Amino acid sequence: MIEPTCSQRDAASVLFNLSGYCVVEAVDGPLGVRKVVVESLDREGACPSCGVLTARVHQRTVQRVRDVPVGGAVEVWWRKRRFACVESACTRRTFAEHTRQVPTRARCTARLKVAVLEAVAWAGRAVLEVASSFGVAWWTVQAVINTAAAAMANPNARPVRHLGIDEHRYRRVRFFRDPDTVKWRRYEPWMTTMVDLDTGVVLGVVDGRGSAGVKAWLQARSAAWLSGVQVVAIDPSAAFRKAITDALPHAAVSVDHFHLVQLANQMLTTVRQRVSRDLKGRRGRTIDPSWANRRLLLRGHDTLSAKGRARLVKTLRQDDPTQEIGAAWGIKEQLRTLLACGSLADAHEEKMRLGYYVMVADMAETWRLWETINAWWTEIEVFLITGVTNARTEAANTSIKQLKRTGRGYRNSEHYKARILLRSAARRAA
Repeated sequence: MIEPTCSQRDAASVLFNLSGYCVVEAVDGPLGVRKVVVESLDREGACPSCGVLTARVHQRTVQRVRDVPVGGAVEVWWRKRRFACVESACTRRTFAEHTRQVPTRARCTARLKVAVLEAVAWAGRAVLEVASSFGVAWWTVQAVINTAAAAMANPNARPVRHLGIDEHRYRRVRFFRDPDTVKWRRYEPWMTTMVDLDTGVVLGVVDGRGSAGVKAWLQARSAAWLSGVQVVAIDPSAAFRKAITDALPHAAVSVDHFHLVQLANQMLTTVRQRVSRDLKGRRGRTIDPSWANRRLLLRGHDTLSAKGRARLVKTLRQDDPTQEIGAAWGIKEQLRTLLACGSLADAHEEKMRLGYYVMVADMAETWRLWETINAWWTEIEVFLITGVTNARTEAANTSIKQLKRTGRGYRNSEHYKARILLRSAARRAA
């Protein structure tokens, strides 16, 4: 008879599939929970003090070990050996065995920690839901997440050419009473995200949205890492620009065009609301064409169909007697044209045309937008030359918002940051 030469395990051990262990006993327990008793395959252990191998068993104990569900709920018990050191010169008399699956002082198997980490970081499930499904406490799952995040939290190991910086709200707006003035104050808990724009990986998260946190994070990086950063993309934030100027004086700063167009849209909305209040003495209503088509005003002219353009012209003719809304709309479109230029020469020409439109319109809202364009013109030129935007940073913030929804919010900022870093790394690996 031909017999296989490889080692054979019993059927129960093969099905249970816990590396380095064999199933000694398996019985059905109450409520459908099976009790599985396992034993290590290693018959010898090395003394932690002297390193001498020994097979002499001093004592056997039974330890409960948390493991992944195998075909349903399972209660795993390990027949654990306590070896006696046979080296006479060693001061340690006995020691407990440990394996790769269950290291020293561990209460969970290594494969359970891997499964928990995959469920939270890769599948994006909530910590409490994962803990309930695997039959462990939520802090056990969170400890695995924190350990994994700490192991990968080394931005210096990832060279970055293009860096993106943007803020997001960490928690809800809160109000507290100032003990000095006995007045209620508003508190907005913000956090700032640093993202590698080439890969979309979140590199770090710091508290607040001021220059101090960003500057401290940048200064904590190595000199080699800082020297590799060529362009930093931000929204029009003076605090971010100051931090970059101080910590990365050699890097070029690119202002994101999305936020500039957003400022133009806000300018147009402000003008529309002011015109409605001045002419009608009230807010806009559904019967007002400018209010009913307010979203149409914010659309790019090149994205409108022929029907949409006709409706836009009709709206401006019917509900813009002062032609201020139309002037604001034209300035918004001119800014979009400027930001789409392919060369600095064309951009300067379009900027002069934009300045002429602003001068003719002569409105406080458009002058304010013009001052912003002038204040950030150097950064706009960098954007036109390099094309570096904050799109991947905004995408990362969208994923972060989804994490907050899944977890129903966070109170511990460190746990929050660990989830962000792990989820970002998992999405990149996928």
